[in-house]
Amino acid sequence: MATLKERTARGLMWGMVNNGTAQMLGAIFGIMLLRRLEPEDYGKIAMLMVFSNIAAALQESGFRQALCNLGRPSQRDYNAVFWFNIGVSLSLYAILFLAAPLIARFYNDPTLVWLARYLFLSFLISSLSIVQRAYIFINLMNRQNAVIGITSLLVSGTVGVIMASNGYAYWGLATQQVLYVVVVTIMVWIYSPWRPSFHIDLKPARHMFGFSSKLLLQNLFNNLNAHAFGVLLGRFYGDHSAGIYSNARKWDDMGINTVNGMVMEVSQPVLTRVRDDDGRYRQVFRKMLRFISFISFPAMLGLGLIARDFLLLVAGEKWVESASLLTMLSLYGAFVPISSLYSNLTISRGRSDINLWSTIVLCVIIWIGLIALHPYGLHTMVIFFIVINILWLGVWQWFAKRLVGLRLRDVLLDITPFLLFTLAIMLFTYWATTPISNLPLRLVARIAMAAVLYAGIMWLSGARIMRESMEYVRGKR
Repeated sequence: MATLKERTARGLMWGMVNNGTAQMLGAIFGIMLLRRLEPEDYGKIAMLMVFSNIAAALQESGFRQALCNLGRPSQRDYNAVFWFNIGVSLSLYAILFLAAPLIARFYNDPTLVWLARYLFLSFLISSLSIVQRAYIFINLMNRQNAVIGITSLLVSGTVGVIMASNGYAYWGLATQQVLYVVVVTIMVWIYSPWRPSFHIDLKPARHMFGFSSKLLLQNLFNNLNAHAFGVLLGRFYGDHSAGIYSNARKWDDMGINTVNGMVMEVSQPVLTRVRDDDGRYRQVFRKMLRFISFISFPAMLGLGLIARDFLLLVAGEKWVESASLLTMLSLYGAFVPISSLYSNLTISRGRSDINLWSTIVLCVIIWIGLIALHPYGLHTMVIFFIVINILWLGVWQWFAKRLVGLRLRDVLLDITPFLLFTLAIMLFTYWATTPISNLPLRLVARIAMAAVLYAGIMWLSGARIMRESMEYVRGKR
């Protein structure tokens, strides 16, 4: 029987396979759909996603994590959560089904009535899989989880592209999301041996709610934060603007997820291990901070550098409006992994309440600011969103100083060199390659020049994190 260490190592390997393949498939299907659909199609889905995701958060209510936190959940625990999710999901779907005309009236778009009712089926169906997915996660069935994720993406993405190619437009996007959930649900039932019983006892669910309610509240505000633009742009500007922003945000999120996936899986466990020694803790945190800055700034600002050329090449002129937004959002994306690291700092110190209230306050500020600034246009709203999220790092730093004595001066010394070098390289690369008129050639030239300049400057400046990374890759450490 495999040891926990061996199972964890295999889990990390399959997690990397799952994450990497998911990003690749998402990019491929995303490009194929962009060429076949219009911004308005994406806008309609973006306008509805906040309702679907909030319903999904209420349906799940943090119980998946609560089950994992039990360590060894009993049949009674699993069964209580399963039937609780079913009951909540049926109630929420009934409410949203009846509310669909009001949602359509809110956006002044009658086509949303049946689209909403169809799209909302995704969270109703997913209620059948929450306990099964928790079982797979608790038992470190990562290979199975990777197979489930990749298969679901392939099936749903293929069907979505076929429907879009045959003129079904936004119905193809909605079907892609619903079918993804259907395939995941079927496959987790195949891989998970757990089955519900009809002896319904919700007492264990009530006992877990004290833990899960905080996660529920945080998930609700995270969703409100993530989908603020979809709601407000759809309400004030219509589905075209919502679709243009949604596309830019999608590519920015893919870049963020790729960078975050390299570090976030290990940051909290490692920080938790050294939390009893503040000096060692600060040392480990700062090393992680340097590594994230070393990776995130060139990756995300590089995405901003090639945004226009990339979208014109893969999607055509109809998506050119998304390019400037993607360039702007890449600056926001460059700092998100740093915020995630600070978030894990508070969690590893046992202060999840800081995460909760920080999320709530930031969400309220963003919504108030976006509503107040909407008369000044989409770009003004995006600038506000970026500035607030970057400035919020100061709030995280204040908590880090109180919790572990981390000084702002040290943080700036860790971050600033990578940021300044990256900005200089991207500006020089943009200036040097602008005269190239051939679009594919200019795209390749910008990627190659920025990569070579960054690697060269990091090496010549003696950046220790780069040398250590190269030595690790070569197997010297």
